[in-house]
Amino acid sequence: QVQLVESGGGLVQAGGSLRLSCAASGSIFSIYTMGWYRQAPGNERELVATITRGGSTHYAYSVKGRFTISRDNANNTVYLQMNSLKPEDTAVYYCRSSTASGQYSYWGQGTQVTVSS
Repeated sequence: QVQLVESGGGLVQAGGSLRLSCAASGSIFSIYTMGWYRQAPGNERELVATITRGGSTHYAYSVKGRFTISRDNANNTVYLQMNSLKPEDTAVYYCRSSTASGQYSYWGQGTQVTVSS
């Protein structure tokens, strides 16, 4: 079992920045990929960015160049630096961890990000 706790959400004006954090605990040795997903009202949950244990990253096209995912393996924490925020970035942001095989994955409880125009 892996427990994930997100923090750092809030209300920001368009063009502003926020940094989300996700702290992992439990069976952290099993974590290979960590990522951020988001879900806006009425929409399906979508991938924002992922990072592997080795540091390989992947971004959704909509956030490329504005968001940066990073990972502190020593402290079992993943971050999402969000710059140049837009109202369409408003959503609940979820942290996810998964094993190398993808057989097991865990979700955090989510943190609200609201971008005002």
